[in-house]
Amino acid sequence: MESVEVLNVRLSRAMVAWLDSLVENGRYKSRAEAIRDFVREHLGREGA
Repeated sequence: MESVEVLNVRLSRAMVAWLDSLVENGRYKSRAEAIRDFVREHLGREGA
């Protein structure tokens, strides 16, 4: 398994509410899963 690092980030209340709605609607299992998916998608677009 790939090693991971823990990061602390600051998000606006609106962003946290949006993440929570994605989790509550079942699109993601957790906030962390959603954020990982968004980072992967962005890296894919940037060609990383």
